Amino acid sequence: MEQGTLLDEALGSLHLSGRVVLLEDCVETSAAFVLHHILKRSLSQPPHSSNVVVFVAFAHPFSHYDRILRRLGCNLVVQRDNNRFFLFDMLVDCPDGEEGKNSDGGLVALYGKIQKTISALPQENKHCVTVMIDDISLMEVAAKGSTNLVLDFLHYCHTLVSEFGCSLVMLNHDDIYSDTVRPSLILQMEYLADILIRAEPLATGLASDVHGQLTVLNSGKERSRNKLSNFQFKVRENSVEYFYPGSRT
Repeated sequence: MEQGTLLDEALGSLHLSGRVVLLEDCVETSAAFVLHHILKRSLSQPPHSSNVVVFVAFAHPFSHYDRILRRLGCNLVVQRDNNRFFLFDMLVDCPDGEEGKNSDGGLVALYGKIQKTISALPQENKHCVTVMIDDISLMEVAAKGSTNLVLDFLHYCHTLVSEFGCSLVMLNHDDIYSDTVRPSLILQMEYLADILIRAEPLATGLASDVHGQLTVLNSGKERSRNKLSNFQFKVRENSVEYFYPGSRT
């Protein structure tokens, strides 16, 4: 696995066990590549590793993630066959929020499936699970716009962090909300987050050799020492280049 990138340094320890990571992006600058980076990082361990990823996909089917991860050197089909990658495809299980005609958009049943999947794992795997959600804004659509249902679901998932030592990684699109006051959903998610990663366009506008900037606020294990990192990035075909502002020649 590639190590030593500025993003890895900002994330800190290789294992994110017991931590909540929130990715925020906007229309101009997607943070999907960060999600893919953490997914690969979680799975790119030695063959005997007990790391497991439970991926909740509201945005894309399995084939989308498999294609991208293959470019990054990670085969999700193999990981799935080895019971290290479990994907809940909500595009199939909950199209247009119609599952079971329930007003909760299938979120209660979804949490039950996640909990059952983790509980069925061997004991040595349970503390090495990463739950990933792509993405929260589409989950809200599935819940028919109910912020409370989404928050309840996220709080349920947060109990897995404390109960099993899992990590929770969430992607949300920060600019879809038109209110001048930031919605309570975003504020609640930021409160839960141990690591907040925000992808933004450059303040100076578009540039051919720089695609945007990342701001990473890492609160530390006991939230006693905050670490703030800021750097720029360029997404390539099979990798992402990270660098400090002004460091490129």
